[in-house]
Amino acid sequence: MDEPLPRAPRGLPLVAILRGIRPDEADAIGDALVSAGFQTLEVPLNSPEPLRTIERLAARFPQCLVGAGTVLSPAQVAAVCDAGGRLIVAPNFDAAVTRAAIGLGLAVMPGVATPSEAFAAIAAGATTLKVFPAEGVPPAVLRAWRAVVPPEIALLPVGGISVELMGPYLDAGADGFGLGSALYRAGDDAGQVGERAVRFVDRWHALHGRLRA
Repeated sequence: MDEPLPRAPRGLPLVAILRGIRPDEADAIGDALVSAGFQTLEVPLNSPEPLRTIERLAARFPQCLVGAGTVLSPAQVAAVCDAGGRLIVAPNFDAAVTRAAIGLGLAVMPGVATPSEAFAAIAAGATTLKVFPAEGVPPAVLRAWRAVVPPEIALLPVGGISVELMGPYLDAGADGFGLGSALYRAGDDAGQVGERAVRFVDRWHALHGRLRA
């Protein structure tokens, strides 16, 4: 891919964070998300057998960007790649992790919480940044970031994002979102996840249409 995540309006930059998902749940949960319109699926590495789940999702949804979250080392980057993952997401910025992902041709989204971390990640080659935790970077702060971060760099708030918070963050300059427990919690069934997924996708399209009007 030329871009790790499509910037609006060229795609649906909503990342489904499936923390706690089991391999045997992957097909049903993935079907619900992809049917709703999701294109990016993240399995944090502190989930049960995460590499098996990534392998299953990547095989079932080759049209999607599937990969891992909570990636903390270059060795983990290589393991995700071997499992068929094409996305590396980290809670922090680690230059070695970022460069390892780029070196393998993977999309990478390091976590940043300050402008200094954001610019360090950009210098390492990242073009999409996970603004984390979003609770510590409210819309007013993100607006200040957006004034100095290059416009071609995508900013995706992650952490505590709800359907209601999407509008204020988009108004402040967010390019998409990582969605965790408001979308999926360990043990949820596919029906529950699908209903939430539709609400997030519908809200994204409604807000994005408003911004373009």
